[in-house]
Amino acid sequence: MSKVLFLLQLPPPIHGSSVMGDVLYKSHLINTSFGCSHINLMTSRKLNEIGKNPLKKVFRYAKIFLKLLHQLILFNPDLVYFAINAKGIAFYKDFILILLIKLFRKKYLLHFHNKGVSESNNLLDVLSYRLLFNNSKVILLTPRLYRDISNYIDINHVFYSPNGISMPKYQIKKRRKKKIVKLLFLSNLFFTKGVFVLVNALYILKKQNLNFQCNIVGGEGDISFQLIQKKINELGLNKHIKLHGKKFGNDKFKFYEKSDIFIFPSYYETFGLVNLEAMFFGLPVISTDEGGIPDIVDDKITGLIAKKRDSVDLAKKIKFLITNPKISKIMGQKGRDKFFNCYTTNIFEKRIKNIINDCIKS
Repeated sequence: MSKVLFLLQLPPPIHGSSVMGDVLYKSHLINTSFGCSHINLMTSRKLNEIGKNPLKKVFRYAKIFLKLLHQLILFNPDLVYFAINAKGIAFYKDFILILLIKLFRKKYLLHFHNKGVSESNNLLDVLSYRLLFNNSKVILLTPRLYRDISNYIDINHVFYSPNGISMPKYQIKKRRKKKIVKLLFLSNLFFTKGVFVLVNALYILKKQNLNFQCNIVGGEGDISFQLIQKKINELGLNKHIKLHGKKFGNDKFKFYEKSDIFIFPSYYETFGLVNLEAMFFGLPVISTDEGGIPDIVDDKITGLIAKKRDSVDLAKKIKFLITNPKISKIMGQKGRDKFFNCYTTNIFEKRIKNIINDCIKS
């Protein structure tokens, strides 16, 4: 049996890469197909630790480095799977570990859950990326993301594996006609997730006398509850927008159940797992032409694609679905069908297993 060392980002905190890392860590298929060992790459234990507590993180990083050295010597893997960061300080922390892997002449497979390689043009970044991608294989979430690394690696060395999520057994309940259309935004509160773009779009709809209510669900990121509530108050949207904070499990799923339209106007994204959750619950998705999102949300089929950072265009898209409930319902059903055909954890695990086998054999 081939041996694979997995360098994963594992929760907490919860974000796209850590969620998928947890899927692989717990996967029966992966753990019975290969001899597996795992190292958690996370140096932050909470969302609000990101960018803080440098001394604590240095200690945690040193432990990761020593664990990797130990595994390379004693476990002696046939392949190292690495959920790598694309840019910045996080990239260079990962790059030092890559140099250690290269020193031991191990094959490695890079899995990018974020992007930013093409944004880094200084000489040190360029030289580091050249060394990183030399003799490597890469997994990207969708083909649209290849342009981010196209200067450094041939497309023949790239695999594509969309994320997949595990959802509870659920039968869509027949949604009754309501006077008030329920909108949902679900994400941690970061500026790049477009939550202020959404608030401004809802202000436009309010002035047009549309009847709606939007639930905003998510924990504080670089936006505090106080800051966003202040904006809501200033625009007179208190009756239209409610903040609910973090929700998990069934508490979170209840918001999907009660909603009619899901909105995720992110302007810095690679994939967007929340879009998959919304599709599972049969909701039409309004999102943006960002990263791999248009490969997930089929414009005018399973939802609508809005322009990034454009509250006017977002308002138009929301208004269309509010005023066309039959089309909205059809889009939601098609999205649910696509979820089961493309985005379950079983499908994801099979893809990763096949990719790992290809890398080991090559």
